[in-house]
Amino acid sequence: MATIEELSEQLKLISDKSRLTILALLKEREMCVCDIVEILETTQPNVSQHLKKLKNGGMVHETRRGHWIYYSLNVEDKPHVKKILDDLPSMRDRVALLRKESCD
Repeated sequence: MATIEELSEQLKLISDKSRLTILALLKEREMCVCDIVEILETTQPNVSQHLKKLKNGGMVHETRRGHWIYYSLNVEDKPHVKKILDDLPSMRDRVALLRKESCD
């Protein structure tokens, strides 16, 4: 069970709209930075900073494939975060609109 301090830090992480949106996107599928940049219509450094915070907070995994790093959710051991993510609106439509070549 998480401590109050751990819960507080995790809730601070997801209180940011961009990070919460990134988690909602990763709920649909794993993604690389360029996919998230395209959907959020922001810069790569901005997305990378948010992903770094989420990774340091233990909420995302990263997997390197060739030149790209793919991110996926890591909330199975955080049921309180998982419950919040379960209640988020679906991002399926936005993910479906991604260009196939966005990371090439």
